[in-house]
Amino acid sequence: MSDSQELPQRGPADGAGADADAAVLLAHVARGDQIAFEEVYDLMAGPILGMVRGVVRDVAQSEEVMQEVLLDLWRTASRFDSSKGSAMAWVMTLAHRRAVDRVRSEQKSAERELRAASAQIDYDDVTEAVEATIDRERVRRCLRSLTDLQRESVTLAYYGSYSYSEVAGLLGVAVGTVKTRMRDGLIRLRDCLGVE
Repeated sequence: MSDSQELPQRGPADGAGADADAAVLLAHVARGDQIAFEEVYDLMAGPILGMVRGVVRDVAQSEEVMQEVLLDLWRTASRFDSSKGSAMAWVMTLAHRRAVDRVRSEQKSAERELRAASAQIDYDDVTEAVEATIDRERVRRCLRSLTDLQRESVTLAYYGSYSYSEVAGLLGVAVGTVKTRMRDGLIRLRDCLGVE
């Protein structure tokens, strides 16, 4: 190593000594020193995992978050500023933020799944609308099978809401003729629609 400052020797760690070691190691990691990163990993993986598990709770996800934090340390070690606080506090802050992000992400995902599961399509309404459309089309098709006189009488009576005598007046025929046309027309409609 060309740096005048050598990697700290690992021994029984007291709080201040471990933090000084971490600060030196982070400086080396910031320069791309892989051996220093291995030392950071060994020194910090346990404390990071412990803190993350307290937030995330799930073991597998906690381990994933720990790996993400350590990867962040490799990428962002140069951002550590010892004048703003200890190395361990900086690392634990990164870990805590990452753990909280994971919990929030999982909560949002669970909420999305719950909303998707509870969003029900009212199939009865859709089915009724489709059936009504099909029924209307069948009635139109069957109405076209009637004679012009039958269709005119049935249409005025059922769609225009006219009485027999009003239909007779509109068409200029006797009421009995309207009744006969409508009876014959309704029989043909019944047969066409397959109604019992």
